[in-house]
Amino acid sequence: MSNPTACLLIIGNEVLSGRTRDANLQYLATRLGELGIPLREARVIPDVRETIVATLNEVRARYDHVFTTGGIGPTHDDITSECVAEAFGVPWVVHEETRALMAEDYARRDPPVEFNAARLRMATLPLGAVPIRCTMTSAPGFTMGNVHVMAGVPRIMQSMFEALAPSLKGGVPVVSRTVHALGVYEGNIAAQLEAIQARFPALEIGSYPFYRAHGPQGFAGGGVALVAKGTSASQAEAAAAAITEMLRGMGAEPVQGEPPPAG
Repeated sequence: MSNPTACLLIIGNEVLSGRTRDANLQYLATRLGELGIPLREARVIPDVRETIVATLNEVRARYDHVFTTGGIGPTHDDITSECVAEAFGVPWVVHEETRALMAEDYARRDPPVEFNAARLRMATLPLGAVPIRCTMTSAPGFTMGNVHVMAGVPRIMQSMFEALAPSLKGGVPVVSRTVHALGVYEGNIAAQLEAIQARFPALEIGSYPFYRAHGPQGFAGGGVALVAKGTSASQAEAAAAAITEMLRGMGAEPVQGEPPPAG
């Protein structure tokens, strides 16, 4: 049986405008891979109701899990929760248990914080949604069907995901092996790498060039990181060994794991 698949929707005009740098994609891709739920697609979409609803309906029919980040705060442009309700064709209603928990949380702060209409929006969920409660905030994310809605603030998103993770049914964890080599460039190894990929069709083998300044004189050095990724550790090891042999045949000295130290 193949692993379940996932899609991430990063929702927010602030990401598209460049005001905010997304920090959630890498975390989620890594953690989902560890759970055996490979992330197959990620999109950044604006805070536009029609776009959110249409995109949600498209991807939730295509993937086993859809994760969203952003747009569940107290302001007028935080419309993700409302849009999920519309996508599923259910009312958007105050979740009474969440309302009570949030009201209690705000009341016991020093000084107490008013639990106003704006904050009540964060306790309003699609009818039938299951809250995702975390340690960072009393305002929850939620799961509706195969859609998991989380905050955009990285530390809160991570807390929500870790609260959700035990309930996610995954598959075989995705593993990877990386080989780095200085002074080797993609154009020199394309044909050999394609041949190695053909030997290991169940793996994803990718090349990622790097270029940096290092050393006391600011010497510029570069190279390539070659990554073999899949659900079989033995296959990934074998592919890494083949890559290492290929690089040594070119006169390079490859390093598995972390890149060679600078300088």
